[in-house]
Amino acid sequence: MAENEFSESHRVVYYETDDTGHLTLAMLINLFVLVSEDQNAALKLTTDDIHSLGVGWVVTQYHLQVDKLPQIGDQVTLKTRATAFNKYFAYREYWLLDTEGNQLAYGEGIWVTMSYATRKIATIPAAIMAPYGTEPVKRLPRLPRPEKVDQTATSVAKPYTVRYFDIDENGHVNNAHYFDWMLDTLPAEWLRQHQPVDVRIRFENEVKYGHQVTSEVAHSHATTTQHTVKIGATIAVLATIDWQPRR
Repeated sequence: MAENEFSESHRVVYYETDDTGHLTLAMLINLFVLVSEDQNAALKLTTDDIHSLGVGWVVTQYHLQVDKLPQIGDQVTLKTRATAFNKYFAYREYWLLDTEGNQLAYGEGIWVTMSYATRKIATIPAAIMAPYGTEPVKRLPRLPRPEKVDQTATSVAKPYTVRYFDIDENGHVNNAHYFDWMLDTLPAEWLRQHQPVDVRIRFENEVKYGHQVTSEVAHSHATTTQHTVKIGATIAVLATIDWQPRR
């Protein structure tokens, strides 16, 4: 396996699932981040090494495609590839596979390095990318964007206060928590009966400890939901999720 690819096995456990026993979207993201962190460790590229350069990795966009969410006790394989990068952006791919090698879910993400001093995007240090052996490119793949919010659709909103345990080591909300906030605006019975199949999400602005946020959802179609997470009038996250009845 090339240095820019990495895989490992994982057993789905109860705290990674919802009340139907299926892996949640938030935990799918956590598993994708886990396998990339384990790849970094295998390459002797530690979090401390990255932080010593005054930067931290921050995701700006994900596109997820889900064929089937695994259940409690399922053995799966997590796979990732640091596919491409340029001066400011890195493109990473992720796979969730069953024991036969069939794809359960696929993800792609755009990442940047954020300066801790300025809290703005910084040039990706060469030392961070060198261990992967990935060659720089001029253009990265473009991920599909969330749909424009339908202002005429009926919406539901819920407020949340950002807790200490929502925060990651970069000092802002762990991006997996946004998925819980977004899906919590949907009725429980609807969630039990539907599975997400396509997720387009963009992270626009940081959310930090103590912020008051509002998660809002609108159905643009019978099986498509549009999500917005805001701090006051400032948009933090935009997402569009396509669903299908759970099989």
